[in-house]
Formats: sequence, structure tokens, C-alpha cells
Amino acid sequence: MSTRLCLAAAVFVAVTVPAPAADAQWTQFRGANAGDVGDDPRLPDTWSTTENVVWNVDLPGLSWSSPVVWENTIFVTSAISAGEEPAPIPGLYDPGDDNGATRSVQKHRWVVYNIDFETGTVRWEREVASAAPEIARHIKNSFASETPVTDGRRVYAYFGSVGVVGALNMSGETVWTTELGAFETTLGFGSAASPVLHDDRLYIVNDNVEQSFMVALDKNTGRELWRVERDERGQNWATPFVWEHDQRTEIVTAGTQGVRSYDLDGTLLWEIHGMSGLTIPTPFAKHGLLYISSGYPGGGLRPVYVVKPGASGDISIWSADDMRTGLSSGFPGTRASSDAIVWAYPLLGTYNTSALVYGDHYYTLLDRGFLVAHDARTGEEVYGRRRLEIGNGFTASPWAYNGKIFLLSEDGDTFVVRAGPEFEILHTNPLEEMTLATPAVANGSLIVRTQSKLYRIAEGGRP
Repeated sequence: MSTRLCLAAAVFVAVTVPAPAADAQWTQFRGANAGDVGDDPRLPDTWSTTENVVWNVDLPGLSWSSPVVWENTIFVTSAISAGEEPAPIPGLYDPGDDNGATRSVQKHRWVVYNIDFETGTVRWEREVASAAPEIARHIKNSFASETPVTDGRRVYAYFGSVGVVGALNMSGETVWTTELGAFETTLGFGSAASPVLHDDRLYIVNDNVEQSFMVALDKNTGRELWRVERDERGQNWATPFVWEHDQRTEIVTAGTQGVRSYDLDGTLLWEIHGMSGLTIPTPFAKHGLLYISSGYPGGGLRPVYVVKPGASGDISIWSADDMRTGLSSGFPGTRASSDAIVWAYPLLGTYNTSALVYGDHYYTLLDRGFLVAHDARTGEEVYGRRRLEIGNGFTASPWAYNGKIFLLSEDGDTFVVRAGPEFEILHTNPLEEMTLATPAVANGSLIVRTQSKLYRIAEGGRP
């Protein structure tokens, strides 16, 4: 991490941005502010399977989608098999004969649950599709890993493994369903990129080995408004990001062949070439800047890019030769082709987890259990790798509130770290079950999905 590339092209004036207030809504993957929750004294620092638990409810099937919240309603999805399915195995590994990609011939039901926020009671369960999955999945993945999105009128759920997207109203009535097709993925890893909403449109990206695309649907009817083909020859799992700034609104997508940003009609605005072999982290914006990363393990390039608004054309900073020889040469010939990138690192990106900007710091949660902090505006290192615990892998993305960073391991342990320039582990909170889904935080509560349960956790627990 000592090789830092700082590419500031102009004087950048640091502006302190106040933390957002904790909200009653958590409408999409990572919420509206990319895991930065805000301050709320009701939010807990410590918990376990019993401590500070308001309720927990069993969830059937296997799904790693995150919960979303609208006021007194929680939505979660699941894929429920009619037969037995192999259990997920934690850890970082590629498919193999014993623990890799798997197919299912069993009929599955893809369902949406409406759960009462106060009590944990299931108000309704609705089936969106029913069939045998059309594609394979990594044994650690699920057939329902895409997080739904809601606008308070409807919930929109996309299931890439069966190729269906559906909209349900708050009473559980199906408003529409649309078939987009199911497409095989790299090494049979499966699908996971979540849909996003903006105004009256639902945006979905599906990168695969057959015909990668991004599509815009009318959220009221499910009608396809436009579709763009993407030059992606393999699977990516990065949820698209709608970036609103003073100059325009754009849709940022991350992929193996490059980062691409489109206008609201699907026209390409700018691109960056130079990502890792597979791409999972979701782009996000803070302090007026866009943060992008990817980090397939063992790749010669595992980059982080921080981009200013207003970019145009190809703003790549590493050449093809750099990318081929970068790991051994230390990127000696790197050069900027644009002044749009404020800072970048060639080897800071992560495989599964999306980064977090909280206050003035950019936090990187490495998949094997290290935390790294940099200045969010300049890229200056604040502290290098700090070990959380030996043996824990991390897939869920970090979140923060009340001056603390929360880091959820695949074993269900949440490490609570003091935010700021000094690394300090304050607590470790166990839930004693495999956990890959990123939690939701709303209404003074933490909503955590484990392999079999959904927890609502709040200071004081049950009333």
C-alpha cells in the first residue's frame, strides 16, 4: 500500500460535510448514503443472539440479499427450494469439484416477504417466480442475492437466476412482472447485482458470458425504455450507482472491462479501463467525489479510483502495458490521460466488500480481515493494515454511526472499531451463524440477516 498515486490536477478545497441524520428509510443496498448512517442514541454498540435483540424471525430458503426498510415495513427476498440444496461454505475460494459452482434441478420459489418492523410478524409472502434455476451458482452464493429496492409505494425485486423482475405494492398485490432472461456467468458463480431506482425508472445491470446489458424499466409498468449492450465478457456483481451532482445525473457501472458512466438515456459519458478480473464493490459518492474499486484476489491490478464530477471520454490512467506488468514493476510508467481522477491506488481494492467513507476517512475492509484507512479527499494513508481477527473472512460491506465503524464477518461476528485516525477494536458482537448480507439501519435499529434468521437489534432490546 506504500505505492500511492496522487493525481490531483487542481487545488482541492476540503469541505467538512456533516453526517446525515439517521432515517426511517433504508430503501436500497447500503442505504442512501453508502453505509454512513448518522448519529442516533438508539442504535446499539453491542449485541449477541440475545443481548439488545428486539426480535428475530426464521427465514426459509437460502438468500444473501439485504433487507430494505420503509418506515414500519421490512422487505426481504428468498429462493426456497422444493428439495435439499448444498449448504454454503465460508471462505475465499474458486469453484472446484467439492466446493464450487453447483446447479439445482429442484423447483424453487422466488418470494418477497413483508415483515412488520415493530413485531417481526410476517404480514405477507408473495411468489414472484417458480421454476428450477436456469443458471448455476457458486456454492457460497444463493439464487436470490440481489437486494430489492423500494420507494414506499412498491417494492421491486430482481432475481437474475430466473431472469424475472417484479413490482409489488405495499399490500402485496403484483403490479407487474418483466422477464429479462437468465444468463450463464463466469465459472458458474451466479448473479447478484441489485436494481436501483431513480425518479420513475428502475435500472438493472446484468454482466454475464452471453450478452451483458444494462436496461431501464418504467417503474410503473415494467415496460423497457432502453437497453444498452455492454462489452463485458464475464460476470460482474457491482450494483449500479446513480450519481447526482451539480453538473448532471449519471449512472455509474463497474465491470471487469472498465468503469462506464451513462446519462439517463443510456449514452456513454466516460469510462476508465483498468479493473480487476472480477468486479463486485459498488461505486458511491461522498464529499462531492465518486469512489470506485475492485480487487479480484491475485490480480496484478486491484484499483481504487476517486473521480471528480464532469468527466468525459476515456479517463484511464494506466496503460495496457502497465496493467500487464504492474505487479512486478510497481507501475513505474503510470500517467494521467485526464485531470478527472483526484487520487488512485493500484493495489487497494477489495474483492467482495464495498469501501466506506465516514467523516474525513476512506476505510477499506479487506476480505481476509484487515482494515486500512486513508484520507478520503487526498488519498494520504492514515493507517496501514490492521488485523481484526485471524481466520475470519468478510463479504458484507461496512457501515458506521455514532463515531464507530462496524465490520461484519462471514462467521457472524461484528467488529466495532473506533472511527478516526487511531485504530482500536471496541467490541466484538457474535450472532453465531454465517452472514454475508450487508445489514440495514433504520428507525433506531439494526436489521441483520444471517443464513437462517432476520434480527432487529436496538439499544435495550425487547421492550
